[in-house]
Amino acid sequence: MSQNESGTSSAQGSDGGNEQSFISHLIELRARLLKAVAAVLVVLVALLPFADRLYHFIAEPLLQRLPPGAHMVAIEVASPFVTPLKLAAVAALVLAMPVVLYQLWCFVAPGLYRHERKLALPLLVASIAMFYLGCAFAYYLVLPKVFVFLLGITPEGVSIMTDIGKYLDFVLTMFLAFGVCFEVPVVVFLLALLGWVSAEQLARQRPYVVLGVFIVAAIMTPPDALSMLMLAIPMCLLYEVGVLAVRLFVRRAQAQSGSVPPT
Repeated sequence: MSQNESGTSSAQGSDGGNEQSFISHLIELRARLLKAVAAVLVVLVALLPFADRLYHFIAEPLLQRLPPGAHMVAIEVASPFVTPLKLAAVAALVLAMPVVLYQLWCFVAPGLYRHERKLALPLLVASIAMFYLGCAFAYYLVLPKVFVFLLGITPEGVSIMTDIGKYLDFVLTMFLAFGVCFEVPVVVFLLALLGWVSAEQLARQRPYVVLGVFIVAAIMTPPDALSMLMLAIPMCLLYEVGVLAVRLFVRRAQAQSGSVPPT
């Protein structure tokens, strides 16, 4: 075999190997996605018989604070069926999120270095825990205070009859806002771990961060000062937690991985 033929054969073999590897990765990705979707569907099927109870649980912060004679209403004909079903679907996705992220982790983990795997898994677990913590904070602490405030400023002669669909959209927005904003320490830690910022830079930027936090809180919460403060203050505290975690752990992690912290 000539040199040209040998080179051509080697190139074709390399291309074929790359194509095979790409196809195998696609097959694995499809399998992981199917497992993630199956997990969500299993949880959804398990929640469907309890969809009405689940909605009542979500509505408790408002129902307990409605004045005598006030109640919630369903404006659209299909709302009594669609709204609990929508809530069950969202709850299934949230509850199955550890399985979904685990499937994602199994897909990307083989391509990571050992020290990256050692750091990525705790960050993944922490991000899930902080999201759940943010949702619990919104349900047990924020929503009751917000509804007391909003019902207290209702003009005289106005009857409170909240639509069940509108209420669910409001609550889910609050859950998403607090769940995402409670990821602040994880994001701060990750940015420092990647070497993009240092603890000193994070401390110097504190005034700008506080300003940005209040702007974000004003955008993501209802138009009242109470809910804005109840989101902004925890975010500021969580930012400080992230800075503290950077000071305690990032330098050690960077030393173990052989990277040099930014100056």
